[in-house]
Amino acid sequence: MTSPFLDPSRAVAAAVDQYREHANVGVLFDRLRAVASCGDAPALKAAAQPYHELPEVVIPLYEAIVEAAPHDAQAMVILANAYWLTGRGPDVVGALASRATQADPGNRGAWHLWALAESSVRNRMERWLEVTRRFPADQLARAALADNATSLAHDESDPVALKLAIDTYEGLLREATAPDQRHAIESTLTALRRWGD
Repeated sequence: MTSPFLDPSRAVAAAVDQYREHANVGVLFDRLRAVASCGDAPALKAAAQPYHELPEVVIPLYEAIVEAAPHDAQAMVILANAYWLTGRGPDVVGALASRATQADPGNRGAWHLWALAESSVRNRMERWLEVTRRFPADQLARAALADNATSLAHDESDPVALKLAIDTYEGLLREATAPDQRHAIESTLTALRRWGD
């Protein structure tokens, strides 16, 4: 329940304004955690919304939101993304993303972070393959799959990964409409086909 003595949006705005003057992340975190301890999840989401580009604002607020609403997949995705942007590490991000996929199997952002957080190129490629199977129209996931398959084919001379990369890029080329995008994919395909010769 939001405290009747605290407007989370105003308190967050004041904390961010002060942070922009002194750039002290510790003070910002302390102030935002104090706000988070007094607000409910919907009020904190509204207060955080203008600052989604600032992970240092998102993290303390969304840690409280996720604790208060442990099945809110989108809140977990926002927090995991902020962790990723600040270099929190693939284990933390991957665990949170996995929780989000279980809470909402239809949340593509959760699946993207789950795949992105995998440190092994081979396993990351397999994860992107899983994402593309779940969301076949997701061009971003297919591009990530093609990129990771290309990396694996290059690093390990893996013919299966090479074929997957070529097939995926060919599919993306069929859908590409922008000349620059088509040219980039065609150049990549030319290089990949030379590897296979």
